[in-house]
Amino acid sequence: MEKIYTPSQDDFEFIEGRNIEVDTNFASQGYWRGVFVHFTKNKFAMTGVILVTVIMLFAIFAPVFSSYTYQEIISANVDGKEIVAKSLSPQFAGSAENLFADKTFIFGTDDVGRDLWTRTWQGARVSLIIAFVAIFIDMLIGTSYGLISGYFGGRVDDILQRFIEIAGSIPTLVIISILAIFMDKGIGLVIASLLITEWIGMSKIARAECLKLKEREYVLASRTLGAGSFHIIFKQILPNTIGPIITQVMFSIPVAIFTEAFLSFVGVGIVLPQCSIGSLIEAGFGNITILPYQILPPISVLAILMLGFNLIGDGFREALAPKLEDM
Repeated sequence: MEKIYTPSQDDFEFIEGRNIEVDTNFASQGYWRGVFVHFTKNKFAMTGVILVTVIMLFAIFAPVFSSYTYQEIISANVDGKEIVAKSLSPQFAGSAENLFADKTFIFGTDDVGRDLWTRTWQGARVSLIIAFVAIFIDMLIGTSYGLISGYFGGRVDDILQRFIEIAGSIPTLVIISILAIFMDKGIGLVIASLLITEWIGMSKIARAECLKLKEREYVLASRTLGAGSFHIIFKQILPNTIGPIITQVMFSIPVAIFTEAFLSFVGVGIVLPQCSIGSLIEAGFGNITILPYQILPPISVLAILMLGFNLIGDGFREALAPKLEDM
């Protein structure tokens, strides 16, 4: 009979001081942890974050620490006569140098004698406000509308989608023209126009995601256990659609900023003495042949904001749905 060998403690040798590290590339991590890692490794996305952050910091603090307000007309008194510092370039010369030698105009002044440095960053504030309003509209109205339409389906879906088709078929400029009849020009008119048209694209994405997810097993299980429709929509389906929703939000922000700039450019947005990026571009466009420096600051800020938010949107899209070669 063959003898069975039984291992003993003497057969093993313990290795002391061995450093065993966890392979972080394949370590288990949560979904949002993975999104964060992929997003921060994306150089273009982080460039977008830096650009938008810099613009936000200037928009918040530059008007506060400026020597002038955005609506202050800068002037000098000469022999009892008020001389306005209008259309002074950043490197002004001539007789203006003697009158305003003790003042600094980083971006120069406009046609009325207001400091373009302060007005540019005040206008950036308005554009950022519009951006956050667009986020609120997309997340609250567009997402809710699309999820409700997709979940209930049937007649409810038909009615809601016919309303979207009607609202989407009307040109935005026509809607704005009608609103301008009943509302005063300003940021309220811009927000009202966004409330009518901005959320339509988001609602379509939310509806498509809901149609894909509402027949999943966890939704059927919740319905079987007696969960209400709105509980399932906002507690079960919404968290699983947050990826495409965040991506769409980031891409809708530059559209909203450009809409505000366009409305102000055509004269139905922000009105004087208030300012926005669009109104400053419109004012600079009128003097582009003789005072080209006036249009450069607002159009540069607009371009940086648009580029920054688009880079962030691309970063979120790749981080929320990474390709196999990026993992």
